[in-house]
Amino acid sequence: MNQSYDLIVVGGGVLGTFHAYHAVNAGLKVALIEKDMRPQGATVRNFGQVVPSGMNTKWQNFGRESLAIYKEIQEDFDITVRQEGSIYLASNEEEVQLLEELKSINETNGYTSKMLTKNQCLAKYASLREDYVKAGLFFPEEVKVEPRTMINKLQQYLQEKGLDLYMGETVMGCDALRSGVQLSTSKNRIFSTVKAIICNGSEFKYLYPNLFEESDLEVSKLQMMQTKVQPNYKLPSSILTGLSIRRYEAFSECPSYRSIKTKEDPQSFEKKWGIHILFKQALDGSIIIGDSHEYAPAGNIEKLGFDLNMDVDSFILKEAKKILNLPTYEIQNRWFGMYSQCKASDIYQRTIDEDIHIITGIGGKGMTGSAGFAKHNIKTIFNLEHA
Repeated sequence: MNQSYDLIVVGGGVLGTFHAYHAVNAGLKVALIEKDMRPQGATVRNFGQVVPSGMNTKWQNFGRESLAIYKEIQEDFDITVRQEGSIYLASNEEEVQLLEELKSINETNGYTSKMLTKNQCLAKYASLREDYVKAGLFFPEEVKVEPRTMINKLQQYLQEKGLDLYMGETVMGCDALRSGVQLSTSKNRIFSTVKAIICNGSEFKYLYPNLFEESDLEVSKLQMMQTKVQPNYKLPSSILTGLSIRRYEAFSECPSYRSIKTKEDPQSFEKKWGIHILFKQALDGSIIIGDSHEYAPAGNIEKLGFDLNMDVDSFILKEAKKILNLPTYEIQNRWFGMYSQCKASDIYQRTIDEDIHIITGIGGKGMTGSAGFAKHNIKTIFNLEHA
């Protein structure tokens, strides 16, 4: 049976699902096809922090739209969104300077942030070590989610709004017709659609191998871990620390960023493995800690291997203990995530025969930026800017 749609989205991660969300909201007939029975990729293997504060100005705007979208959905349907804010903690005067400069940029951009003194940080975060913190920059609007639950709840919500969801089904063919697109799947189904959006790197690689080989996509492997449940302990917000200040794109727009970065040791362990220290409390009371970054070309992903580097985990835990005195640092889970990104651009976009749109390689911006970016992208693809 040939089933017909206005849009078929291939890939049920956060980027694909939010494209489906905005298309459904625009009144289009939409199907979402995901090769696994549940999403298994980058969307469910990250912290679940929605932090526009860490992005450059372009993506911060998308991220701020994402915040509004997450909160709007949460009012209607529980997708685990909690507005608890995010804080960046400076460990020395250089990092304090970067926080002050970022606050000034935020004021120009109209994004709310508040500088906290050392004593205010210590009062707000009871487990924060006095010998680490110098100051903090707090973003009250930012939220966190439980990634492995959120994406499934979001898709459930969309089904109630009319989305047709096909899980455990791989797209084997995607062909442009004289008018529209025809897709065939591993379950011997044929679909026709006006437009197709491919947000899954696996299908992109399989369906368009030449384009994939020509792309500048690379894959980043990130290591994270989860403590056991913290007894009688509450972390008031997500925490990002000095190494995050030195890594995140937002700070690269600060006037003193370049001169501060030139003083860093390029041979240090944290540089080699792209480490910065993050803390987020999960719904069950455990703490998620990470993370690291190891890179390989998308066409040679096997270079990254499937093992966890215990030296990296040990370093992360050692640094984490310098920042927070948690009741327990006993680890119950360790894992790695992988996401793709472009070397020369902020996202990979390629249109084939006008109606097939490959959109992938959003990098670490997916959980924060996808909702806002997809809103604008759907308007562009369907020419809805003035609708």
